[in-house]
Amino acid sequence: MNAAVLTVGDELLAGRTTNTNATWLCRRLNDRGVSVERVTTVPDRTEDIARTVEEYRQAYDAVVVTGGLGPTHDDVTMAAVASALERDLEEHADAIAWLADDGYSRGDLTDGTADLPTGARAIHNEVGVAPGAVLENVYVLPGVPSEMKAMFESVASEFTGTTTYREEIVVDEPESALLDRIAAVRERFDVTVGSYPGGSVRLALESTDEATLEEATTWLRERVDEAE
Repeated sequence: MNAAVLTVGDELLAGRTTNTNATWLCRRLNDRGVSVERVTTVPDRTEDIARTVEEYRQAYDAVVVTGGLGPTHDDVTMAAVASALERDLEEHADAIAWLADDGYSRGDLTDGTADLPTGARAIHNEVGVAPGAVLENVYVLPGVPSEMKAMFESVASEFTGTTTYREEIVVDEPESALLDRIAAVRERFDVTVGSYPGGSVRLALESTDEATLEEATTWLRERVDEAE
């Protein structure tokens, strides 16, 4: 399974808000064996969101959208997703019922709070008000981190893939000096290797076979100068 993550918000693009949602979602999807192949941030602009959702939903198994939910003037994500999938927005009965169970009467709710694309499956917001939605392979979640995390966990079982195992070796050698051994371990074993320089060099080995990864890691450790 592969996926794209789409985060929405002018504040993200201006650098006034750190995009922790994207990092968290990528980590959780990776934990479930899902390959995240795209992370994109777009402004609170209907046409930009709709265009990106339409492109990504055809290219990936799942698209996770976060941000821009609610009834205020700049909360346009749900309308944009509806546009991308050529649906209308309508009040969702399940969302209204859940909100009523949480103590919200219709009079308490701003107009549009429970409006979702026609045919969408509502996702209840356990720690907030604005509901999320699933429409085909598009998952729409709030931007508030606590709400996004709780909502994702309620649908996490729908994201499955092949588990990838990972090991890291911290090496006290220049990255350029390691090229021959990186090439050799990749040729000898069915693993991928990432090299991340800094004060030391981190070599990250990954494989879908745990035994192969352990063997490759042991082989490489015997041939590099590990940092203490």
